[in-house]
Amino acid sequence: MDFGGPAFVIAIIALSTGGWLINNWIRAKHGYSLEDEWGGKTDRSDTAETQRLKAENKALHDKLDAMQDRMIVLEKIVTDRGYSLSAEIEALRDTPALGKERV
Repeated sequence: MDFGGPAFVIAIIALSTGGWLINNWIRAKHGYSLEDEWGGKTDRSDTAETQRLKAENKALHDKLDAMQDRMIVLEKIVTDRGYSLSAEIEALRDTPALGKERV
């Protein structure tokens, strides 16, 4: 291999660019600031829109948690033996008794 030829120079440039791209992809995936072309860091600035969306997301998660808690309570009520017993009593009141005639 000729180390002074243009193929070697192009291979070094391609490898460094590929490494830089992979490095930035990994950093972006994990939420770190990205490197610019000269080795400086590019901060991820939080705009007003980002802050609003984060607040809305938190509110929706809190609402979902509250709804899940309510659903757990409702499931306990419905599966409680007393609830099913009262439902059976109400069902018996709606059906006419055997041997009695309705007037």
